[in-house]
Amino acid sequence: MEPSQPTPPVPPPAGGPQPIGGQQPGGWAAPGPYTSPGMPYAAGPYGGPPGAPGAVPYGQPPRRTTNGLAIGSLVTGIVCCLPPLGLVLGLVALPQIRKRGQDGKGLAITGIVLSAVSSLLLVVGLATGGISSAWHSFEKGVDEASRARSTFSLRTGQCFSGDGKLEDYTTDVTVVDCARPHGGEVTGDFKVTGFDKWPGDDALDELAGSRCETINVAYAMDTWAVPKDVSVYYYMPSRESWRAGDRMVTCVYASEGKKFSGSVRSDKTTLTVDQAFFLIAVNPIETTAYEEPEDDPDEDFASNKEWAGELLIAIDTARSDLGRHTWPGESAAPVAALRKELDAASKQWAKLAGAPDPDAYWDAYDAAWDALPEDLGADARTALGLTDTLPEGEGTQASA
Repeated sequence: MEPSQPTPPVPPPAGGPQPIGGQQPGGWAAPGPYTSPGMPYAAGPYGGPPGAPGAVPYGQPPRRTTNGLAIGSLVTGIVCCLPPLGLVLGLVALPQIRKRGQDGKGLAITGIVLSAVSSLLLVVGLATGGISSAWHSFEKGVDEASRARSTFSLRTGQCFSGDGKLEDYTTDVTVVDCARPHGGEVTGDFKVTGFDKWPGDDALDELAGSRCETINVAYAMDTWAVPKDVSVYYYMPSRESWRAGDRMVTCVYASEGKKFSGSVRSDKTTLTVDQAFFLIAVNPIETTAYEEPEDDPDEDFASNKEWAGELLIAIDTARSDLGRHTWPGESAAPVAALRKELDAASKQWAKLAGAPDPDAYWDAYDAAWDALPEDLGADARTALGLTDTLPEGEGTQASA
């Protein structure tokens, strides 16, 4: 039997030596900590795959965890909520950390110290009454903060006050009970439409003035209940707020001088049917009377004659409307008396509106004003439960 021949050596693979961990002859991977750059750890020396029970990445010590009670003790101690709880959590955490070999000893000790200090302060506060005082101050601050806002966040019917002039209310106002002295009362709002870009202050001012006048008249129909120095105001978007999407105009009744008490609201939500009917009938007379042109008939005869015709229409409409309503109880007689006064006034205003020239207009002017009842039915207002006293200096003849 011939001696066996030695097995010829296997030539190395082409291309030079393989990297560590690369495939070797026979299909076995060479030992090494990584398979390739950027890839997970390869199997460790114990043969288990990464993540298997008992397996630890090659060359990395076992990972220590942080005790959860220690973390809870620290957090509770920092925020000062339930200080005794933080103290208990820290005391329980320390033996667990020693037994389990966990991290968090420093956290637990810090939480114990903070919680102990908080607990001591709590005891002192309860003994001296400081906690109660602090709580009342907190409640007061919350209440004041809830009332402080911008006029753009106010709602119809809310009364407000603020430091400074009316134009500053947009940045700092406080909602108050309307029974208390206040500087303004919100009557409503509306959204600006019809503009593709910023229209400018003048255009918005004109629009806001007209719309808010209508809104305020509808909000305070009992005009005699509105104090003399309270006027129509409005807050409109600025160029900056317009860019942010603001399109709302807030309308108010406000006083730049002395504050006023009580709500001026008197609309269909607060008035009876009879009260609302009476005011809707007679208010246009008062409104039109205040719209007399500033220029005399000698300077602008056409405008004055047109205005006189508008007031004549308001008088005749009120007289007709008051006659087609059934008035309750004691209000029937004074309403009938007012209709007779309006009938007489209609004749005089017809002469004024029909004047052919300025001289004839002046001849009829005083008689027309004298015929128009200045109080517009104060007795009827009394019987209906409306405000029956004009604000000082007001009246249909104030412009005469």
